[in-house]
Amino acid sequence: MRADQRADFEQFAAAHTRRLRRAAYLLCGDWQRAEDAAQDALVKLYVAWPRVQRRDRAVAYAHRVVTNAVIDQSRRPWRREQATETLPERPADVVDPVGGAERRLAVLAALEQLPPRRRACVVLRFFSDLSVAETAAALGINDGTVKSQTARALDQLRDSLAETGLDLAMEDHR
Repeated sequence: MRADQRADFEQFAAAHTRRLRRAAYLLCGDWQRAEDAAQDALVKLYVAWPRVQRRDRAVAYAHRVVTNAVIDQSRRPWRREQATETLPERPADVVDPVGGAERRLAVLAALEQLPPRRRACVVLRFFSDLSVAETAAALGINDGTVKSQTARALDQLRDSLAETGLDLAMEDHR
């Protein structure tokens, strides 16, 4: 890789690593797995960087690679976790100064219930702020599929969140 390409990639990575890691967390629900997925994605992106013809599509490509990395990780046998009957005790000194912990936990739990493609559509569209076309490119599907999967995911999220009793207003983004 040429020095100017390396500098472009380093600049891209510095600007987007945190966002890729957050998107990976929303896809898998585990910060360590998210970190691994983001790093795997950046390695693959680094290798492909000279071939990335249009830099304006690098963000969508990076999200596609991180989404695929999360899915690939979940298929590895050593990544499969066994559920336990009891949860660990929560420390008594944990304070939520904002009061949003219940909401965040409810949204994360609802996201975990979504099938992988629907979850990816929601995360890429609303967390990563990708357009329908960019989300479609990132996932390798057509625009109509993004729209339908997103609509179904939002309906499922509304239902799941309504069951929690929390009043979480979600706009209709169909």
